[in-house]
Amino acid sequence: MASSPQPASAAAVVFAVNGERFELRDGDGVDPGATLLDFLRSRTRFTGPKLGCGEGGCGACVVLLSTYDPAADEVSHAAATSCLTLARGLHHRAVTTTEGLGNSRDGLHAVHARLAGFHASQCGFCTPGMCMSLAAALAGSKGPGPPPREGFSRLTSAEAERAIAGNLCRCTGYRPIADACKSFAADVDLEDLGLNSFWKKGDTNVSKLPPYKEGSIGTFPEFLKAEIIASSRIDKCTLTPATAGSASSWFRPRSVEGYYKLIDSDPFNGSGTKVVAGNTSSGVYREAEVYGRYIDLRDIPELNSVCMDAKGVRIGAAIPISWVIDILREGDDCKDVVFGKIADHMEKVASHSVRNTASLGGNLVMAQRDEFPSDIATILLAAGSSVCIQVSSQKRNVMLDEFLEMPPCDYKTLLLNIYIPRCTPDSVLSSAGTVNIAGDKTGSSLLFETYRGAQRPLGNAIAYLNSAFFAQVSSDKTSGSLILENLRLAFGAYGTQHAIRARDVEKLLVGKPINASVLLEAFKVLKKTIVPIEGTRHSAYRSSLAVAFLFSFLYPAIKGNVKPTKAVHLNGNVASGTNGMPNCGPSANVDVSLNGTNSVKSGLYSNAHILESCKQIVEISKDYLPVGIPTKKVGAELQASGEAVYVDDIPSPEDCLYGAFVYSTKPLAHVKSIELDSSLEQLKTVAVITVKDIPKGGGNFGANTIFGPEPLFGDPLTQCAGEPLGVVVAETRNFANIAAKRALVNYSTETLDTPILSIEEAVRRHSYFETPPFLLPQKIGDFPKGMEEADQKIYSAEVKLNSQYYFYMETQTALAIPDEDNCMVVYSSSQCPEAAQNNIAQCLGLPCHNIRVVTRRVGGGFGGKAVRSLPVATACALAAFKLRRPVRMYLDRKTDMIMTGGRHPMKICYSIGFKSDGRITGLHVDLFINAGMSMDVSPIIPHNFVEALKKYNWGAFSYDAKICKTNIATRSAMRGPGEVQGSYVAEAIIEHVASALSTDVNLVRQRNIHTVESLALYHGECMEDALGYTLPSICNKLTASTNYQYRLEMIQTFNKSNQWKKRGLSFVPIVHKVSSRPTPGKVSILNDGSIVVEVGGIELGQGLWTKVKQMAAFGLGQLWDDQSQDLLERVRVIQADTLSVVQGGWTTGSTTSECSCEAVRRACNIMVDRLKSLKEQLQEKQGMVSWDGLISQAKMAGVDLSAREYYIPGASGSYLNYGAAASEVEIDLLTGATTILRSDLIYDCGQSLNPAVDLGQVEGAFVQGIGYFMSEEYVTNSDGLIVSDGTWTYKIPTVDTIPKQFNVELLNSGFHKKRVLSSKASGEPPLLLAASVHCATREAIAAARKEYCSGSGSSSPPFFELEVPAVMPVVKELCGFENVEKYLETLLASE
Repeated sequence: MASSPQPASAAAVVFAVNGERFELRDGDGVDPGATLLDFLRSRTRFTGPKLGCGEGGCGACVVLLSTYDPAADEVSHAAATSCLTLARGLHHRAVTTTEGLGNSRDGLHAVHARLAGFHASQCGFCTPGMCMSLAAALAGSKGPGPPPREGFSRLTSAEAERAIAGNLCRCTGYRPIADACKSFAADVDLEDLGLNSFWKKGDTNVSKLPPYKEGSIGTFPEFLKAEIIASSRIDKCTLTPATAGSASSWFRPRSVEGYYKLIDSDPFNGSGTKVVAGNTSSGVYREAEVYGRYIDLRDIPELNSVCMDAKGVRIGAAIPISWVIDILREGDDCKDVVFGKIADHMEKVASHSVRNTASLGGNLVMAQRDEFPSDIATILLAAGSSVCIQVSSQKRNVMLDEFLEMPPCDYKTLLLNIYIPRCTPDSVLSSAGTVNIAGDKTGSSLLFETYRGAQRPLGNAIAYLNSAFFAQVSSDKTSGSLILENLRLAFGAYGTQHAIRARDVEKLLVGKPINASVLLEAFKVLKKTIVPIEGTRHSAYRSSLAVAFLFSFLYPAIKGNVKPTKAVHLNGNVASGTNGMPNCGPSANVDVSLNGTNSVKSGLYSNAHILESCKQIVEISKDYLPVGIPTKKVGAELQASGEAVYVDDIPSPEDCLYGAFVYSTKPLAHVKSIELDSSLEQLKTVAVITVKDIPKGGGNFGANTIFGPEPLFGDPLTQCAGEPLGVVVAETRNFANIAAKRALVNYSTETLDTPILSIEEAVRRHSYFETPPFLLPQKIGDFPKGMEEADQKIYSAEVKLNSQYYFYMETQTALAIPDEDNCMVVYSSSQCPEAAQNNIAQCLGLPCHNIRVVTRRVGGGFGGKAVRSLPVATACALAAFKLRRPVRMYLDRKTDMIMTGGRHPMKICYSIGFKSDGRITGLHVDLFINAGMSMDVSPIIPHNFVEALKKYNWGAFSYDAKICKTNIATRSAMRGPGEVQGSYVAEAIIEHVASALSTDVNLVRQRNIHTVESLALYHGECMEDALGYTLPSICNKLTASTNYQYRLEMIQTFNKSNQWKKRGLSFVPIVHKVSSRPTPGKVSILNDGSIVVEVGGIELGQGLWTKVKQMAAFGLGQLWDDQSQDLLERVRVIQADTLSVVQGGWTTGSTTSECSCEAVRRACNIMVDRLKSLKEQLQEKQGMVSWDGLISQAKMAGVDLSAREYYIPGASGSYLNYGAAASEVEIDLLTGATTILRSDLIYDCGQSLNPAVDLGQVEGAFVQGIGYFMSEEYVTNSDGLIVSDGTWTYKIPTVDTIPKQFNVELLNSGFHKKRVLSSKASGEPPLLLAASVHCATREAIAAARKEYCSGSGSSSPPFFELEVPAVMPVVKELCGFENVEKYLETLLASE
């Protein structure tokens, strides 16, 4: 489209993307409901913004939106989620994507270069969104005052970290991303930043960073400024409302009257119309509707006005939440209690990019109409807010609680504005104020606090419960007690229709002095008030949270807890990450205990760092240069700038169609029919592909492994909820998704048994898959004899472990293009293109040579893009084959989560015997694995589990394993499959033994860590010499240091002096067996001396291409003994192609990188042998020989310049990895929130092929493990269908939930003759170390339970089971849902 200015038609929407002009009109083929992301990816060449969730919850699609104000001649910038922003709502806006910042050809922006240089991109799918979130923060940081230092911005380090708080990354572990962001901060100490490619430690200098200049982001196009100025002049002369014509699909009324005139007209009678402002509600409620007309409210002046006076502020309903925050902060002087705290709390609503477009009124309407668990409704309710609404010609002002209780609003009810009253008491009791209760009563004081209990401290997570409290208190002159004169207690999000006032509690408290007995009575009433609706998860927890928050609010005001000379800090500044709860000291005065009670800290809160200084210790080996140096990941800059091409970035071929799965919602049923909703004829659906469309000679094959096939479509019998039944094919992706969601499936359960949905039911009905005996590890010793030797025994203890979803940022995707002669080219995001080729060929009944599968890069895999990618590629190919047109599929996040399964759920029963000193003499484990409806690779899981469990010397060891066949979605390999569970269960057993002996768990660990002799007994097939067994020295380094002992003592001191917070420290070792696989490698030298490398391994973000590139440069560089030829930049690793490199195998199990490297090294050796004699001849003739000269002569001499090698590991293909981690956590006894204060990891990486890549793998794996152990709840309904099916309900770690101090050391354990250049794997083993966080949480809970039981005089069983994941409700329950009431009762009893 032309970039020069041109006049727009009357109904046109004009905007700019990266400086280019775009214009939308009715009838141009662009769906009126198309999001900016849809438009960018389908109508422009800018594919940097990615579709990660479609909910505004991941940040992959973030862009910069710039707005020009012609009156002030100013440009404002804001991050925006393009997956929610409607393209036709962008009139006169400028959009900047990551491509608009810079590119590899014309020059990268500093944002791109620094993210790449700090090793902050792995799979890279999230990277463009990270770049734009940071860029938006930089663009918005301009302000008064002197310019920042050269190379820096006006951002503080804390602000830089928070820039990416709303972005998800599954690969890196966030630490390097945060470092890249902080490199722009004005107050950063560059020495604190981590490993990077700009400088070596101790040689820091800003001049070595890619230069950054303030104002280099978001330049507003001059042509668009001119058009805006011209149109504003026209608008001033126009008296009629500027709405589009009657045939239009997008309407922008200019007044309230114009709005009502519009909706009263004929076209708007009935459905098909959507009223929008920010459109962010579509991220919450994924609509399966098609709207023909949209009404944009943002041009109505009444909805955009702000009126502030001494009594309060009236804010237009269409104003974005981020603007509201600024408005309240501008109006928040030292005399106002409310405004600043409301603003602080609003910063926890969603993320920056959502708040910038989400309107205040839209949030409240969702709360009123859709029962949305709004934080804003709750806090405004406590603030005494009111709203102004209009129904037709009638305008009404109503209190917010009345508005919430009205019948649900329809489009005829317009919310005009929201009024928030000021509070200016005689004296202020707040985070910065004091109350002198010893003096005479000279007036009342005001208390106002807001609270939320949520899984993420910085927001981007729905609260379990939110609350806000307003109180007017006075001091009784006689008694000195504080009396509650007025009270508003608001609660929401706990499983209720809308936020409520706890009026019964208010009534009870008003007029009474604040003391323990009154509070206890109030809490009893409160628990009867806060009753979640039936079916609400963690309902008891939510009720207890209400008590905890009210306790935090009122307890400091109890007589005796506030001394006349001491300030009362109800909302002080504490370390971030406490998720909202204080440490309330029950002592006679308020100390640090109750500081930071609410999760919305004011004052210095915005300057509180998320992460502290983190250390990375790596040893760089120069034995095989350039192998061993921490080079940047190949393609990192391309990923940052949006130039890297993923499957869904490939331009759609002409006549391309889009497919979406129809999946079963029943766990076991006959499928009678599949029909499309007849009301959706306008969706231009082309076909429904089912099992009947599989060609003759083909078969219903969705996936195939060595253990057997599984069906592509569950027809005529579906065996689980989530099984594919068919594919709807339509002209657009959105139409296909909507049609698939509304497809009508007719089921029957006649003649069928009830489905098997649990391990227990599978055991009862003997529903098992067979496990091949050769996969089962040997048992060790005589278990009955071991039990006889024991002093103590534990029988039939039990551990249950749930599933975990992969949450790769790029969902399953494929593009199938029919070719001549019944051939097909399929682009698949797959860890095993060869398996996809085989499966597609089987399904279509074609030979494999007719199917070409290409995979360039994968946006995250973790095992989920292995077997589980095959049904997607196969279904896509089937649809293309049937319709003879290109078809592409890109699963929406919900469908992906429902269909793909995840980690295997397990039930483990164990019996163990042990000596009084903690030495274990015998262990037996009964292992039950839930495989789901088909086998997949489940038969390998018992082997992996047992091998990881064998990290300790159990004496005699035996086990029995059953793989259960159930009617849930098939489980598949996920990063560390079986090993994660096995290693964790080992720790659970060790902790149980320590508890039974009432001894330190670390002593039990040390008693049972393998000696060289016992390791040889347990792992003889892959045991190395004693020097290779580094685990004892790693453990000693972590735990024997004075620092570790000092931290233990400090924790004990902390726990004694803090009633409501406890800390725990735990140490976990790992022994992780990995196995190498046969892998091909091909090296070709082209005419100009450039080098092309092909390998079977797939680049998933694990740095495989980077290591292979280094290896190729090393291998060919051996022609020169002096290493004078630097070949690294001459090497290019290219995409996997099943018709080019055969026997590519599977990229799984952590060893594909090193195996690919070895294959390439051997191919290089072949090439070196071919070139060596020629080089020697040339040297004799001309002395020095360059690479270019050698290759030129080799070409003329007819030397074969391409070599292929198939590396077969042989008997030494398995080896052991060692590592250990010590983690320290702090738990909040009132909310159950866990903050990871510090994690120290030491991991034996052998002689690292690339320390930067391996460090990233260690950190990323560890943080993914934190998700499994601490936050990722995998919730299903009664039919086994996952209901935690998106970013709203499934919470992977974010930058604010990783360890605040994250220290990693890669141990270089030196020469290993059986390893690839002495290296070791790093992809999966470190994930197992995250169990240290879970174990530390158990230690903190144990400290709380010990104190709780001793204080109440009751006895508590010392051992307790801590569930996985240890989410807030789980931790709080173990600390006591009624711990506040028990404490107050104890307090009263002592009086």
